[in-house]
Amino acid sequence: MNREMLMLVEAISREKNVERDVVFAAVESALAQATKKLYQGDVDIRVAMDRDSGNYETFRRWLVVPDAAGLQNPDAEEMLMDAQERVPDVEEGEYIEEAIESLPIGRIGAMAAKQVILQKIRDAEREMLLNDFMSRGDKIFVGTVKRMDKGDIIVESGRVEGRLRRNEMIPKENLRNGDRVRAMIMDVDLTLRGAPIILSRSAPEFMIELFRQEVPEIEQGLLEIKSCARDAGSRAKIAVLSHDKRVDPIGTCVGVRGTRVNAVTNELAGERVDIVLWSEDPAQFVIGALAPANVSSIVVDEEKHAMDVVVDDENLAIAIGRGGQNVRLASDLTGWKINIMDAAESAQKQANETEGIRELFMDKLDVDQEVADILIEEGFTSLEEVAYVPLQEMLDIESFDEDTVNELRARAKDALLTMEIAREESVEEVSQDLRDLEGLTPALIAKLADAGVHTRDDLADLAIDELVEITAQTEEEAKALILKAREHWFAGQA
Repeated sequence: MNREMLMLVEAISREKNVERDVVFAAVESALAQATKKLYQGDVDIRVAMDRDSGNYETFRRWLVVPDAAGLQNPDAEEMLMDAQERVPDVEEGEYIEEAIESLPIGRIGAMAAKQVILQKIRDAEREMLLNDFMSRGDKIFVGTVKRMDKGDIIVESGRVEGRLRRNEMIPKENLRNGDRVRAMIMDVDLTLRGAPIILSRSAPEFMIELFRQEVPEIEQGLLEIKSCARDAGSRAKIAVLSHDKRVDPIGTCVGVRGTRVNAVTNELAGERVDIVLWSEDPAQFVIGALAPANVSSIVVDEEKHAMDVVVDDENLAIAIGRGGQNVRLASDLTGWKINIMDAAESAQKQANETEGIRELFMDKLDVDQEVADILIEEGFTSLEEVAYVPLQEMLDIESFDEDTVNELRARAKDALLTMEIAREESVEEVSQDLRDLEGLTPALIAKLADAGVHTRDDLADLAIDELVEITAQTEEEAKALILKAREHWFAGQA
């Protein structure tokens, strides 16, 4: 029987083009599974087969675990102290084995082994095909729709299958069996049987790769796509940069009579693409990203990573876009929070900010409105600026003499010191459970303390927009932090 098994291994290895060791491993696994059924409990069985003679030995084995951990599975584990009585030099994480009687292969054993062998061979073939496919380095998967699987579409390319999930399809796109499909390879999940390659047609990366294929200058390094934002199937924006002054980035991506951009649009079910010139200047980048709207003025808030963009009434609807689409895509493209407003809203906001700065100066510097207004007119917006700008800049203010300047700077420094002491006292009131919360930095803790948020429950009770206002985080970051703070509310309820 052993000789017949060796011949079977050789035959399967040649027929399926699989290494002999893979087939031997399948045989050993089959014998181990069959032997395991003879025992009560979840025992661990190992079979070792000689690759030349076909003879094999069977062992029952136990995993050596730390004494403190205890036995989770007594049928297949041994505590270190007990294991060392049997094998003195054994260490935790190793196995101790005991030879047991081998199960004869026989006809029944051969039939049982055959199923395991075939499954192992199929798994090995699948892995080889997948490795061969992935070694080609393709980023786009090209195949045909084979079938539907619980709402997902299974796409076949040769003998390799990919999975296009419902939420990664282009909305309203109707794909049927036999349709030719192109999609971006996002991941490979070997735990998924049949179709381990995860695909997407809605990801921004897919559009970037389509442009890379349509525009040779990108592959040549003359052009670069810096970012992309999409409302799949509706509208998208890409930011491009030229590394060669002789190459027009927008015109090159559009192509003669729009051939290149139209090829991408046709592949993506008519999705319109705005091509934007990338700029190192964030304000200029945002202005370009909001096209076709014309921007009147723009104010950058570095601390909150946000911009107030002022447009006239004629451009207001264009800048915002249908359902806020244009400003949302521009924000995703640039990475900046963009607030669209008309001239009246901008004037009102500026007036409110000016009033806030005026009250700050009058209160903390103990000056009248006239002095506060002079500082504001000269461009001062904070106590730090008053305290630490070069002395000559303040001496150049006609309304101030040297004594006034020195007094204002001294008062500003005293006010900052007093505020810092108060802030440190406020931070000291922050509870340890809030300090220990994952994701909170000292800077964030200080901002929360300033806003009166001293405990984990205080943070958990906040709304997302309230936390954004306090910390200047993105909505996604604020949401994640609040959910983290609320975790202890639901602990033990699962």
